[in-house]
Amino acid sequence: MGKESAVNRLPSLQALLEEESLDALLLTSPVARYYATDIFTTAGMVLITRQGGTFYTDFRYIEAARAHPSGYAAEMINHARPYREAVGEALARTRVKTLGFEQDTMTLTEYEALSRALPVDFVPAHKALHRRRRAKDAEELTRMEEAQRIAERGFLETLPLIRAGMTERALRAELIARLYRAGADQLSFDPIVVAGPGAARPHGEAGDRPIARGDFLIMDFGVVRRGYCSDTTRTVAVGTATDEMRRVYDIVLRAQRRGIEAARAGVTGREIDAAARDLIAEEGYGEHFGHGFGHCLGLEVHEPGGASPSEESPLPAGAVLSAEPGIYLPGRFGVRIEDVIVLTGTGARNLTALPKDLLVVG
Repeated sequence: MGKESAVNRLPSLQALLEEESLDALLLTSPVARYYATDIFTTAGMVLITRQGGTFYTDFRYIEAARAHPSGYAAEMINHARPYREAVGEALARTRVKTLGFEQDTMTLTEYEALSRALPVDFVPAHKALHRRRRAKDAEELTRMEEAQRIAERGFLETLPLIRAGMTERALRAELIARLYRAGADQLSFDPIVVAGPGAARPHGEAGDRPIARGDFLIMDFGVVRRGYCSDTTRTVAVGTATDEMRRVYDIVLRAQRRGIEAARAGVTGREIDAAARDLIAEEGYGEHFGHGFGHCLGLEVHEPGGASPSEESPLPAGAVLSAEPGIYLPGRFGVRIEDVIVLTGTGARNLTALPKDLLVVG
């Protein structure tokens, strides 16, 4: 990542120390390290104290860490001076007594080793970190929109290739190739490409079944760009669509729009979900919509929080949410339409630019 795009989240995370009554925060997961420093490494630890922040990493990444304008000091660890020793020296120097840590990602083995080596009180801080990450700032939203545009280009370049007779697996390979050609750094997840009866399985796997004329085809895909994920689903008809297929598609599309209309900062995920779910139930397909309306995403394609019947916490301004209701008729077909929206104080802004009217291809 170039210097011009660097972000400095050190002040924000130091403010979190104050809010959570912590003396320091230790970040060990790759995602949290990236969020804090804007640098991706496969190894490292980030220590944030009220005096400053330090990125500890090894020989492979130390030069990049020192050159990056992230606001953090960079210190190299090695076999003679491992992470525990380097972090312990800093904790003693700054007289840290309470240390926040990522309880949700740290293994028991790692925790036991660190707690033996570091004479401080370990305080779970993962929920506070997730709350911080949930509200995306302007730079994060810019990167997510870049990821959306890349994914959309790859999808649009794949559409003309769809034809009856090709297998789901072959189409999936074509989609992946075009997502990378469009500029993806990597994929957000393994794309879902399922048709006909397979499309009735929300997370079905592409197989060797030939796509047939009259199938509904679900393509669920996303890319990572500069650390941030996109996530999009489109359902298309191959060759032709029956009146029933068109009716079910229209119900899903109206439910998605209803959910998006209900989305705004301060509303609970349960309320957003209900807006879409109630419409699907009124149309007689309630038992065929079994997952939530959407999930939060950002540095990870699935982040804590979202819109489902169990989400009772209000969502903040800047939260990014997938909007993906679906109807799945076992043994027959399925429909899912997914956009990504960002919540504002007055509503939701759609980051997805693809059209949503039913498309017949091939």
